[in-house]
Amino acid sequence: MKYYIIAGEASGDLHGSYLVKHLMKIDANAQIRAWGGDLMETQGASLAMHYKEIAVMGFIDVLKKLPQIFKNISFCKKDLLEFKPDAVIFIDFSGFNLRIAPWAKENGFATHYYIAPQVWASRPNRVQKIKSSIDHLYVTLPFEPEFYKKYHYSPTFVGHPLLDPISDLKAPEKNWAKTQNLALEKPFIALLPGSRKGEIKAVLPLLVKTCNTFKDHQFVLAAAPNISLKMYTDIIGDAPIKIVQGQTYALLQHAKAALVTSGTATLETALIGVPQIVCYKTQWLTYWIAKKIITLPYISLVNLILDKEAVPELIQNNLNVKNLNAHLNNILVGAEREDQLENYQILKQKLGAGGAAERTAKAIVHSLKSSK
Repeated sequence: MKYYIIAGEASGDLHGSYLVKHLMKIDANAQIRAWGGDLMETQGASLAMHYKEIAVMGFIDVLKKLPQIFKNISFCKKDLLEFKPDAVIFIDFSGFNLRIAPWAKENGFATHYYIAPQVWASRPNRVQKIKSSIDHLYVTLPFEPEFYKKYHYSPTFVGHPLLDPISDLKAPEKNWAKTQNLALEKPFIALLPGSRKGEIKAVLPLLVKTCNTFKDHQFVLAAAPNISLKMYTDIIGDAPIKIVQGQTYALLQHAKAALVTSGTATLETALIGVPQIVCYKTQWLTYWIAKKIITLPYISLVNLILDKEAVPELIQNNLNVKNLNAHLNNILVGAEREDQLENYQILKQKLGAGGAAERTAKAIVHSLKSSK
């Protein structure tokens, strides 16, 4: 059978790669075309569009790139008609995917959504669009089935997809720091400033200033694959910060603490077991609009799943050097560090077992065979 997968970010490429792997295992004749990245391509998908070409962040960035966004939507529709897949599989990336989904449904394609849009965070009216345009919805957070029940909709809970790549991690390499030319005598503080240019420009300059206070630690930045090194070095300047590429998980395995831009990385950091501070800052207009439509008490997945502030969140004006220094000092030693590590164990229990991609792949193939 033929599958068309649409993912628009690095995290979607990661989770999509596991889905592609299991679709290939279950369906020996699978042909997969995808919007994704190198990981999905490695597993056997043919790329229609690389996520590096389409990532946008914030209201202003979207406005600037509207012509390109509309061009991408037109290309996607044309490509779908030419490929004629048995199923269209959407992965996260809701701003784009929820524009394609109604059209795909109207044109007779079977529609599946893996890693559902975060409609519980803002604009819950989008549930109606999902109900009308998505044949099968696969949710990954433990509180999502209850949310959808209020709208008389029954998605399939498959577990969280991050559990698989985290569990696949090998034991930390003893010589890893040496191979990366890092200072062996200093504990590492990981910097994860996000994968979008806008968030990096907003958050990283403040993280750089923090390293002046903690001179007995080595600050190491995990570079996103879609961002040029020059962008990082221009912001870092002569600050004593090392950069590693394609080594985010390895860095976290060796880190004593982490400063993390809100997003999937907060959950990755927690599952690997590194005490963290969640950092978020964006354009003032984007933040103002977000405050109007998002009513959640927290922005990090860790806190949302645990339903409490298990990790500190420094947002917008609260993200400053003074607050960063105070919280970082607290999570390097003492009770706050131990509290975070204990809460991480509770988090893992709530998320349950791995195998989300395999369960989703089996469900998709089963539904297609049942409909024939």
